[in-house]
Amino acid sequence: MKLKTTVLSAAVLLSLSGAALADITIGVSLPLTGPASGLGIPVNNQIKLWPTSIAGEKLKVVVLDDATDPTNGVKNAKRFVTEDKADIIMGSVATPVAIPMAGVAAEANTPHLSFSPAVLPPGQDGWTFRMPQSNAVMSHAMVALMKKQGIKTVGFLGYTDAYGESWLKDFTAEAEKNGIKLVATERFARSDTSVTAQALKLVAANPDAMLIVASGSGAAMPHMAVVERGFKGKIFQTHAAASRDLMRVGGKAVEGAYVVSGPAVIAEQLPDSHPSKKVSMDFVAQYEKAYGPGSRNQFAGHGYDAILVMEKIVPMALKKAKPGTPEFRAALRDAMETMGRTVLAHGVLNWTKEDHWGYTNETGVMLKVVNGDWKVE
Repeated sequence: MKLKTTVLSAAVLLSLSGAALADITIGVSLPLTGPASGLGIPVNNQIKLWPTSIAGEKLKVVVLDDATDPTNGVKNAKRFVTEDKADIIMGSVATPVAIPMAGVAAEANTPHLSFSPAVLPPGQDGWTFRMPQSNAVMSHAMVALMKKQGIKTVGFLGYTDAYGESWLKDFTAEAEKNGIKLVATERFARSDTSVTAQALKLVAANPDAMLIVASGSGAAMPHMAVVERGFKGKIFQTHAAASRDLMRVGGKAVEGAYVVSGPAVIAEQLPDSHPSKKVSMDFVAQYEKAYGPGSRNQFAGHGYDAILVMEKIVPMALKKAKPGTPEFRAALRDAMETMGRTVLAHGVLNWTKEDHWGYTNETGVMLKVVNGDWKVE
């Protein structure tokens, strides 16, 4: 009897020890290949710098390549929730991939951190939270500068997918409120290698400015096409182009371009009074120590902010449940909705049950390409 009691006690202790040391599993789907790889690779680089544990619990991070393909993103998300039993899934950086991933997360009652400003139908984002700023918030910063510059008319050249559609909708609404008219709209696919016909039509419309909605190195091609067709006005780019790939590929053609960005990209140029100054500087110091001077970008910043969010919500969730359980996943979701004001490298975030975007209109920063580098406007 004494032996049985000893064995039972050991089993109980082992069980309790296992519970205390349960891994927190994070499944991440990123475009490490394909058209959006220039966005996914920096996020993956930042993930490699993540801590190995949070609040005493070991992190198990599973990163899969979605190749900028929605079908792959869904496949990855399903694997995360079925095979890996992920406590939270993250991704993708590409909006067309992130949107269907959100559906998988909702069906599995698993929290989802999107690295793209994925717009979901009302009532269908109960489990999805966005790390990037919304297109509406970034449109606010962009239109404010356009208005200051006296711009009255704009031509639009953007992706045919959800990212392009969302920017068209949000920018048009903000522009109209400020007396700015969209006079020509042209679209192109992410995989297109030329936009000559669209550029000719837009230049013929003779707007004061052009808005190009594309991402990473892919944002350089339409920009160059517009310049090569003789456009002399101002050219604006979205936060998906806030990468040095734009300048690397576009060269002199993108000189003078205006790009909206989160504050992490230009940490040193932020005033000391900016709430994100210290966090942004910490991000830059860590990332560029690992990957070299000037390597920072918008997307690596989202990867940095994601782990800051985890470090805040995991201790909150652990008070309610253990990792690997439905209760823990629900507790993580609840923690994100109640974590309150959180200062990140990309701004101040305050998710609520009603708002899974969180950033305010003061978040966006307008940059200008000057001598092949960023300068705050």
